[in-house]
Amino acid sequence: MSSNAKHLHSIDAGHYKNTAGCETEVMPIPDIVKISMSQNIGAPCKPLVKKGDEVKVGQLIGDTDAFVSVPVHSSVSGTVTGIETQRSAMGGNDTLVVIEADKKQELAEGIKAPEITDQPSFVKAVRDSGLVGLGGASFPTHIKFNPKNIDDVHTFIVNGAECEPFITSDHRTMLEDAQQVIDGAQMIMKYLGTEQGYIAIEENKPDAIANFDKMLAEQGISNIKTFKLQARYPKGAERVLIYEITGKHCDAGVLPADLGVIVSNVTSVAFFGQYLKDGIPLTKKRMTVDGDAVNTPKNIIAPIGTQIHDIMEFCGGYKSAPTKILMGGPMMGRAIFSDKMPIVKNNNALLAFSKSQAFIPEETACIHCGRCHVACPFDLLPTGFADAYEQRDAQRLSDLQVMQCMECGSCSFVCPARRPLSFMNKLGKGLVKEAGIK
Repeated sequence: MSSNAKHLHSIDAGHYKNTAGCETEVMPIPDIVKISMSQNIGAPCKPLVKKGDEVKVGQLIGDTDAFVSVPVHSSVSGTVTGIETQRSAMGGNDTLVVIEADKKQELAEGIKAPEITDQPSFVKAVRDSGLVGLGGASFPTHIKFNPKNIDDVHTFIVNGAECEPFITSDHRTMLEDAQQVIDGAQMIMKYLGTEQGYIAIEENKPDAIANFDKMLAEQGISNIKTFKLQARYPKGAERVLIYEITGKHCDAGVLPADLGVIVSNVTSVAFFGQYLKDGIPLTKKRMTVDGDAVNTPKNIIAPIGTQIHDIMEFCGGYKSAPTKILMGGPMMGRAIFSDKMPIVKNNNALLAFSKSQAFIPEETACIHCGRCHVACPFDLLPTGFADAYEQRDAQRLSDLQVMQCMECGSCSFVCPARRPLSFMNKLGKGLVKEAGIK
């Protein structure tokens, strides 16, 4: 991170938090779920069930021996009707376990609250729960909570910033499941051995801040405090958040634990707080459904594996034919090719936009205005990256520190020429990796 990181001042436009006041609605169990075996940033799981098998809620249906991975569980009770392959939002192929729900939602045998007595049993419980980063990253949480230098970790940060436009699902978690957040944070801090904890929340969520302040005071918890962030994108990015709270620079390639810090999304912490009580693994997800093509924007809870078109039907269907559907927010979310795709663990939003809202003007020549440089949280030079990428100059990309880019999209958003700078940065990083430049 550059020495100018203190000037973090990226996007300060409309936040479009249209559903902030919408209490979460639980979606009825769909007829069919399609549960992906690739629901984390690491290795995909292998199906442990076959066509014709009866399954129950919370039953293990996918796992792997790979280090960077987490197991997958059934979100419904019913019958496995097949194993399919489908193109994913990442561009690869996903293996899907297709289950016809019987609507009984019977729990799998043996589900009970985890017995946690020490650090190894804590890490095992986190992995057994199937938890990944629910803010969008999908990094296996048990690996994050088991750093090699655990004795040096002193600060735990609950990331409740939710800085992306439109998304309010974390906000609703902080209002509706605040006790689970506190319980989860206390247990995590106990086994990480951290001295202090922060719940970081943007100032455009004063009700969430007040709710936590009140509950922490009433319960006599003094080692966890709220931290008010300016409501400007991308304050919720992990590296930005660490700087905001601790003043420490977390460069690309540096793990937060190396700085004595662990950061976890607020919904991840809330889920773990509930898992401590009932032992039910990650089988459902709260998300925001919004966009001008949606009839009734809502915050919902749906079984993991629910197809997107079923969720849209629950929200009143489409107001108009969507030109673009995003998994996630408009800044870092991924456009999908079909609403027949299922939701996965780290989906925090589904946004459907009409042609007018999804319209991107035609790209024109760079006018060297410098707005992308000003908008960059790390004081990088996106136009330099773009020029170097177009020339396929991997060494120059490396010299300009393209690997520091976190692909937040701020440069693309402010560019008057509508150049896809963030995407070109991503391609540039790939070029540097291919060249083997350290």
